[in-house]
Amino acid sequence: MTEPPATPHPDLHKIKTLFDEGTIARRVDELAAQLAGAGFEHLMVVPILKGSFVFAADLLRALHRQGMTPEVEFLHLSSYGKNLTSSGTIAVLRDLDGDVEGRDVLLIDDILESGRTLAFARTLLLDRGARRVEIAALLDKPGKRKAEIDADYIGFTCPDKFVIGYGMDARHAWRELPFIGYLDEG
Repeated sequence: MTEPPATPHPDLHKIKTLFDEGTIARRVDELAAQLAGAGFEHLMVVPILKGSFVFAADLLRALHRQGMTPEVEFLHLSSYGKNLTSSGTIAVLRDLDGDVEGRDVLLIDDILESGRTLAFARTLLLDRGARRVEIAALLDKPGKRKAEIDADYIGFTCPDKFVIGYGMDARHAWRELPFIGYLDEG
């Protein structure tokens, strides 16, 4: 028995594309090539959950194609909860299982906006003895920064829009979209 086709979300027609699938795939491959030449040793890749999971998976496969074999751990941090704006307080919802002492670490996040979450994560890992902590962010919103931090590797500079898709959500919806867009309320 076949399943009936999924009913599209009623607001799907309101989504405007910022970065399509092909553009994202090309940029992920370019980032992997940059990372492959960055001189990492005993690399641990740490995606920040939840929003980065799609970007991290694609980037990890691209790193493999570049001949890299990093260990992967996950860190689940939250400052949003169920809100659309950050509370400014970072909570560790899931910590690393592995040890970072003496290791090179690459933090992967979906978006560098206020910078609080990534600043918290970088400090946490350096305090635990990581030798080097660098950041790969798919999107950068430099005009929104609240913390003194920049990404070492950036996919795209993002306009001041609340973005969805490619792992990023609005109240737990839209993560499955294969592109990055925003809701056009106009």
